[in-house]
Amino acid sequence: MRVGQKNGLVRQWARTGTRPRQPKDQRYDSAYLFGAICPERGTGAGLVMPFAETAAMQAHLAEISRTVARGAHGVVLLDRAGWHRSSNLTIPGNLSLLYLPARSPELNPVENIWQYLRQNHLSNRVFADYEAITESCCDAWNRLLDQPWTIMSIGLRQWAYEGQSQ
Repeated sequence: MRVGQKNGLVRQWARTGTRPRQPKDQRYDSAYLFGAICPERGTGAGLVMPFAETAAMQAHLAEISRTVARGAHGVVLLDRAGWHRSSNLTIPGNLSLLYLPARSPELNPVENIWQYLRQNHLSNRVFADYEAITESCCDAWNRLLDQPWTIMSIGLRQWAYEGQSQ
């Protein structure tokens, strides 16, 4: 998820007949929040990086691999961004990558995590500089990790468990 000074605005509640002010920044610094969740355990792994590129994706995969439960195997759902599919990526042994069909973000629960983080922590703000952006991203991600029930609520998909024997 890109977070930056050219950030989006989200709806907010206001008294009827009023027009609340919303800050809008015209500068262009930004950072990228790479994140993955485990909705079953209510946890996640994330990194804030200056660029969305193959090297950042490699670091993200290493971070996900580090947080997968001992003896478990993680499946990472990904869209078809270039840095997700690079032949230069080394996939850790305890992870498998599952590429979603093109133009189907609704299948990836992390898209809803991004929406939640924007609506609750990262929108309607003006960031002073790049450090403020990264600090805000880290703070938002850590607040999310402190609420495992939120990760479970947003991330669980019934279709992922269909056909499993109980």
